[in-house]
Amino acid sequence: MLRTLTSSWPLFFGLALIMIGNGLQGTLLGVRATIEGFDTATIGLIMSLYYLGYLAGSIYVPKMVSKVGHIRVFTALASLASTTVLLHGLYPDPWLWAIIRAFTGFAYAGLYIVVESWLNDLSTNKTRGQVLSLYLLITNIGLVGGQFLLTVADPEQIDLFIMTSVLVSIALLPISLSSRPAPAFDEPEKVPLKKLYKISPLGLVGSFGIGITNGTMFSMAAVYATAMDLSLAQISTFMAAYIIGGVAFQIPIGKLSDRYDRRKVIIAVTLAASLVGFLCFVASGMSLFVLYAALFVFGGLSLTIYGLCLAHTNDHLEPRQFVAASSSMILVNGLGAAIGPFAISVFMSIFGIQYFFPIIAMTFFALSAYGFHRTNMRAPVPLEEQTDHIVLPTTRPTPLSLAITEEGHAIMKEMEKDA
Repeated sequence: MLRTLTSSWPLFFGLALIMIGNGLQGTLLGVRATIEGFDTATIGLIMSLYYLGYLAGSIYVPKMVSKVGHIRVFTALASLASTTVLLHGLYPDPWLWAIIRAFTGFAYAGLYIVVESWLNDLSTNKTRGQVLSLYLLITNIGLVGGQFLLTVADPEQIDLFIMTSVLVSIALLPISLSSRPAPAFDEPEKVPLKKLYKISPLGLVGSFGIGITNGTMFSMAAVYATAMDLSLAQISTFMAAYIIGGVAFQIPIGKLSDRYDRRKVIIAVTLAASLVGFLCFVASGMSLFVLYAALFVFGGLSLTIYGLCLAHTNDHLEPRQFVAASSSMILVNGLGAAIGPFAISVFMSIFGIQYFFPIIAMTFFALSAYGFHRTNMRAPVPLEEQTDHIVLPTTRPTPLSLAITEEGHAIMKEMEKDA
């Protein structure tokens, strides 16, 4: 394991910088767009296009890697990501930002895919579980760390955009100069969506719905916090509390879903997320401590639901279908994330930005109602036949991250049995 970590430090270092940069950029754009006076629906459209680009990257970047190789693709996409963030700072025009944001999403999806495929190749059956744990740790710490860089400089100036560009550019150096040969690359297959819906309606609908809610939170929460007159430090804590909650709740809720009917756990978690969403709305008029605590719980609930939906879908599949189905689930989740920020921002434009949390809470309530409906349509999967829950990165997954996590968790499970 030590040899694996020593040889793969450029990948982990590059991944950490990419995550810090992306975490900072997402929050910074929401704050800066509000300062520039962009209306809520326009900001929602800009943020939605990131996920549309991300979705396109998840589909097309594997084809690019297969043709020209990892290093060339990584270099090109890192340059693209570094350039686009600078353009945001130089030209604060909403329509230009919308186009740039789509290219940013495409670039980051590709960067994650290249790093993840390389990490997967570096791992062996003995080290894959530990590499997985380190991968999850770095992605989450980087994402949280990026939130607190928001206070380093004035978001009305270009400094923070330059900082993000520098972080992504530095991430390029150790990977592009690595002497280790690039791994072979196979494009992931997909299960047709119609077939996947027949196999697991709740899993697919849940994946779409959670794409709407989580995509909106990562895109528009900083916009809401800025409109509520929170300071930069308070906005950083606001976002960090949500993300840290998602990290803290992953394993406890996952273990709970392995011990009980997973559909009931999905219903309970989505219903609880709905209630806590309304609590966030109430807490926004109270003390900041109460709001941060509510956000911690809200993130803990909402950021675990995609993993529950994926595990529920896997309960109805053969193991050989897991990766292909995961790729299709990502497609649906990405569509939800591309639609969510714009759709919910339109509602906020009509009813007021203060109803940000109630609108998201109602989406969670609709998911819980659909889950309750599905319990009357099909008998539950016997507990002994349920697959193990998979802990996922807090960021939007890619087909390769899911392949790594599925294989890594299977290996860790075997190691636990042997122990």
